Amino acid sequence: MDHSHAGHSHAERGHAGHSHASAVADQKRIGIAFVLIAIFMIVEVVGGLLSGSLALLADAGHMVSDAAALAFSWIAIHYGKRPATLQLTYGYKRLEVLAAFVNGCALFVIAGWILIEAIRRFAAPVPVVGKTMLIVAFAGLLANIAAFLVLHGGNRENLNMRGAWLHVMGDMLGSAAAIVAAGVILLTGWTPIDPLLSIFVAVIILKSAWGIVKSSAHILLEGSPEFLNPTEIKADLEASVAQVQEVHHIHAWSITGERHMITLHAVPAPGISAREAMIAVQQRLATRFGVEHATIQIEEGACAGAHGGDTRCGDASSSGEPSRR
Repeated sequence: MDHSHAGHSHAERGHAGHSHASAVADQKRIGIAFVLIAIFMIVEVVGGLLSGSLALLADAGHMVSDAAALAFSWIAIHYGKRPATLQLTYGYKRLEVLAAFVNGCALFVIAGWILIEAIRRFAAPVPVVGKTMLIVAFAGLLANIAAFLVLHGGNRENLNMRGAWLHVMGDMLGSAAAIVAAGVILLTGWTPIDPLLSIFVAVIILKSAWGIVKSSAHILLEGSPEFLNPTEIKADLEASVAQVQEVHHIHAWSITGERHMITLHAVPAPGISAREAMIAVQQRLATRFGVEHATIQIEEGACAGAHGGDTRCGDASSSGEPSRR
């Protein structure tokens, strides 16, 4: 059986230009948010030490991580704009996914520290200066709201941007919790509210962290996006594209949260040329599934490997060499 590599779709150039503009805007947003968080981080550390508030110190610790995470995100977007090379044929875009994964893992560490410190505070209560805590927490909330609004208009499909946004949202919740705790302490003198609300914030941080780590790890493991199920793709192409009679060896994965790839083998319908079949499949993948970069291998007849028999066709696709009869 002869095989021919019919070609690739490169209709993504316009999309790439849009992605570049979006990356520039996201980088600017993350840079502004970093400056806001870094400046107030120092204020909150000092305020937490002066007031003795765990809620403030927990939020300050979160802000330290946020500043590092935002800086990492900014660097990832900066390098992600570099062109592809012979060694990195997809460029540096995966750095954004790696940054999201690291940021998510950092959130787990922060939440763990908050929980441990809260347990210690229950065992050995520490006096809390409610007025100082309230002033610093309120100022922190304003800084976090400003950073949140800056990031909110960014590309939410970008995992790196989502990670940065969730970091700042966690900070905002931490500041709000510190304000509530300060109010309760001023009105009632009940200091256990401080570690209690800190635990509440830690749980919210853990929930956000799990979502980011799970999504970024799925991409790093070359998992198929939820909306690109190979079984559904096969059924749709065989039912909707008259130019092909069969498709198989379908692989779908993502370079980033927004850039998806597909490779597959296709058998043209009788009387249809390889080029006609390839173009028809590419157009369907773009319009139905939003995938504008697909590698299609055209085969003259049904591939035995597609039916659970000889898998040499699949090997030929992965090696880039045609199998011999």
